[in-house]
Amino acid sequence: MYAMEQLQANLAGHGASFFAHHQTAGRGQRGKNWLSEPGTHIAVSVITDCRFLSLTNPFPISVAASLASYDLFSKYAGEETSIKWPNDLYWRDRKAGGILIENVVRGRSWPWSVVGIGININQTKFDPALINPVSLKQITGKEHDPPSLARELCACLEQRYHQLENGFFQKMLTAYNEHLFRRNEKVRLKKEGVVFNCVIDRVSETGELKVSGGMGFRFGEVEWSGKR
Repeated sequence: MYAMEQLQANLAGHGASFFAHHQTAGRGQRGKNWLSEPGTHIAVSVITDCRFLSLTNPFPISVAASLASYDLFSKYAGEETSIKWPNDLYWRDRKAGGILIENVVRGRSWPWSVVGIGININQTKFDPALINPVSLKQITGKEHDPPSLARELCACLEQRYHQLENGFFQKMLTAYNEHLFRRNEKVRLKKEGVVFNCVIDRVSETGELKVSGGMGFRFGEVEWSGKR
């Protein structure tokens, strides 16, 4: 990742943002690729100072990035926008974007994160292997300018970051859960190959997905297996 290279070389610091018109090796969580047509999407990486946060709980920076993505997309796509735990931006049942955060940890300190956000803007044809993707153009019927939206996204992220910095994490977590995909609905999840039904309750302050029966799951413990 170019942003990480610049950070490690001490050539960039907090607030530096890097926009890609075309990604040849875009990445998502768990090694998945992020594929998109050149010039049709937002692909931005932003360096954030995390020294005021606790290394034992990195979830707050994910909340800030998720809310910033929601803020931007819902402005144009409307209230059917949601945040799918743990790191996706959704519209109805379709994926509009994703977030990948890479943390820089030095000993017991957590000085930096690189927040990577990818959002489908003007693309209308997708790889058949992708499950239910959607773009802003498909939703609105209009062409949009990705660089302008990327600047707007960075402004949204800065606003949410300042909320976090000023101690409003609980308020942000409440907003995150208000926009949580399939909250209070029956869904199917899969753990170690076993599919089970449950009702989504909320996401905790440490990033655990809480479901009916008081169970909680950390990222990587369960996968989504569709709506019941």
